Amino acid sequence: MAIIKPFQAIRPVKDKVSFVASRSYQEYSRRELNAVLDFNPFSFLHIINPGYKYAKNVSGQERFKLVHNRYLEFLEDSVFLKDDKDSLYLYQMQKGSATFTGLFCGTSVQEYRHNQIKKHEDTLQHREKLFANYLETVKFNAEPVLMTYADNKTIAAILRKEMQAGPEYLFTTRDKITHRLWTISDSKIIGKIQKAFKEIDSLYIADGHHRSASSNLLAENAEKKNPTHSGKEPYNYFMSYLLPESEIRIYEFNRMVKDLNGLSKEEFLIRLDEFYRIENQGDNDYNPSKKHHFSMYLDGEFYSLYLRKKVYKFKDALSKLDTQILFKTILEPILGIHDLRKDKRIQYGSGKHNIIRMKDEIDKGKFAVGFGLVPITISEIKAIADAGLVMPPKSTFIEPKLRSGLAIYEL
Repeated sequence: MAIIKPFQAIRPVKDKVSFVASRSYQEYSRRELNAVLDFNPFSFLHIINPGYKYAKNVSGQERFKLVHNRYLEFLEDSVFLKDDKDSLYLYQMQKGSATFTGLFCGTSVQEYRHNQIKKHEDTLQHREKLFANYLETVKFNAEPVLMTYADNKTIAAILRKEMQAGPEYLFTTRDKITHRLWTISDSKIIGKIQKAFKEIDSLYIADGHHRSASSNLLAENAEKKNPTHSGKEPYNYFMSYLLPESEIRIYEFNRMVKDLNGLSKEEFLIRLDEFYRIENQGDNDYNPSKKHHFSMYLDGEFYSLYLRKKVYKFKDALSKLDTQILFKTILEPILGIHDLRKDKRIQYGSGKHNIIRMKDEIDKGKFAVGFGLVPITISEIKAIADAGLVMPPKSTFIEPKLRSGLAIYEL
């Protein structure tokens, strides 16, 4: 059963929404970030970069307090207004042939704790604490967790009907993405959507594991401090964007390693031969096309690597994952990389033309070898989550990447 909660969002006024909405802070280069802050006074980036106002870099608790102050200023200046009714927010992003249509809503920390909201990534405790402290200080949630659910005809039909009306927001951003948002405030329609979601067994986190974990930690801390805790307080929920699994787009991360762990090229290829049938593909860009097949770029040439399935044994959903296979057969035993999160000898790349970028980086001598994979599927993600297992880091690059500041959930 999936519980979803309508809420009274804090939203940009219609004539400023295109200026307010921003990509995630980490996606901006320093030059682009400075340009936005210099020339767009309404950008949500001003809230999460509060020191810009004083030409000062701020961090820690000082930054958190200033974020809260900048948020209050946007409210005071009527850049943001609060809806007067509990609502669900139907939000669509469209770029070229790709369309993403989902719902902003509140999701339950209780369901997160009881594994009805399912995870496939580990989180770091210090980051959980940091983000929970951030949420407690700023008192709002502006970056939704991206979750997915099994396609549902009832939900799809309701959303299609709602989209027949003109959207509340309609704007296009510089990256050629068209954004539309509808407000669903009719209690009968909300009830139908909630009833349909109750028929769905589980929600799966696609992107935002640390945001989910920190919201849960915030709720645990708030509950301990609240002698009249009822379970209905805002901190018992966190904002999510729910998208049917057929609309999730999953891309791969390539792996690049700085050296061959003391091996010569010939010694390295001989070690690979234990688990792979190796074919030299020359200097033409080569991408793998099947599960358990990999591309490798080494010393100016591409190779195809075909897993010897009689040698490598599948034990569970994790062992079948290509990122895990690469780790267990090459990265750890041959290249000596034991901690994929901390080892500085390995780096990751993603994107449409990443095989070309990987080749360029290796040709420049920054890395010795690179590996390409096929994307992981949503079925594999669900199998990992259902089994309570954890993927290796940088296993998936998932779209859509959501805008910040379109709908804000107050804690």
